[in-house]
Amino acid sequence: MIKVERVMYSSRTRDEIVAYMADFSRAEQWDPGTITCRRVNANDPVEVGTEWLNVSSFRGRRTELRYELTRMSNDRLTFVGRNKTATSTDDLHFETLSDSTRITYDAQVGFHGIARLATPLLKREFERLGDEVSRQLPAALEQALGPCAPGPQQP
Repeated sequence: MIKVERVMYSSRTRDEIVAYMADFSRAEQWDPGTITCRRVNANDPVEVGTEWLNVSSFRGRRTELRYELTRMSNDRLTFVGRNKTATSTDDLHFETLSDSTRITYDAQVGFHGIARLATPLLKREFERLGDEVSRQLPAALEQALGPCAPGPQQP
């Protein structure tokens, strides 16, 4: 199993970030590997059990995973994607700090069958993708949610 963790910070509130991140179709905006990500039942509300079809590119190959939102709270979201080759878990934790929100992104990918043999060879590539997520996600939040209003002026 490959595990990658990144910690990021945003000036947006935890509630704003969780509301944005809960719709996994927005992975198109922050996940460097995602080509398309579409909610299976677009008219249904986003809640535990909601599913998305995610088409990604990895090392020049396209792959499709069906993701499900398995955990949703005001400080954590967990998405689990599956296909015949792999199971991918994106576990996001959100913590309110005095002037920002800390986002901890834990990604795990477990390969099935013969694909497991490639696990040691792919670790570096997943680390690189984690680095890209840590750059793209905060920028995507600012772009999607707009700049924060300035705080009160000190006399």
